[in-house]
Amino acid sequence: MAQKVAVLGTGKIGEALLSGMIRGGWAPSDLLVTARRQERAEQLRTRYGVEAVSNAEAAKAADTLILTVKPQDMGTLLTELAPHVPADRLVISGAAGIPTSYFEERLAPDTPVVRVMTNTPALVDEAMSVISAGTHATGAHLTLAEEIFATVGKTLRVPESQQDAATALSGSGPAYFYFLVEAMTDAGILLGLPRDKAHDLIVQAAIGAAVMLRDSGEHPVKLRENVTSPAGTTINAIRELENHGVRAALIAALEAARDRSRELATGNNN
Repeated sequence: MAQKVAVLGTGKIGEALLSGMIRGGWAPSDLLVTARRQERAEQLRTRYGVEAVSNAEAAKAADTLILTVKPQDMGTLLTELAPHVPADRLVISGAAGIPTSYFEERLAPDTPVVRVMTNTPALVDEAMSVISAGTHATGAHLTLAEEIFATVGKTLRVPESQQDAATALSGSGPAYFYFLVEAMTDAGILLGLPRDKAHDLIVQAAIGAAVMLRDSGEHPVKLRENVTSPAGTTINAIRELENHGVRAALIAALEAARDRSRELATGNNN
């Protein structure tokens, strides 16, 4: 029997997941979507051939519910869903910071919940999705979550206690690289390069470095040392980065992201 999956609150990430599932072999007839605006629902229906329904209808009809709304909207959504979600439904949450216990307390007893932190490279099928089981989720539930999110990138299982750290590193991680590229582009302009050429140089350097990190099996220190010749250009740049405390700033930034993820779990959404 086919597994019917509903994506609730289908924004950019939800749509990327929907598209990935269809490309991964899910039949559009087995997929449901919900959206806040009717015109958005119609757009998804036309674009992917899926059925657009209400949240309550999705809860009644689907075997798996993927909740992709913002953390601050999750409480309202669960209030709407709770009367309609039987305990045998798998609920997958993509909301940053919200623990599985939050869902378990608001849904029927023994409802299996899986927490997933993905990131925006899902839009280009290069996501990292970090997956954790709630109290009642089984290995089969985790495997299904992995199959769904593997359509848009890689997956990694971690204990839920590590989810806030994973959010800081991976969920927010792309933004740090964009920030770094922005700063390096400005530096390239300062050094006399046109913006477009500086951008192309930096982006390709980033892609090449990422592939080497992924495929070489070498520690990043070793890869950095391979570029850093004695008294050369790179070591002078590294010295300035260390003098300006870039390493310490990155550690502090990730700690701040982790702490904010924890705050979201306590309902501090301001």
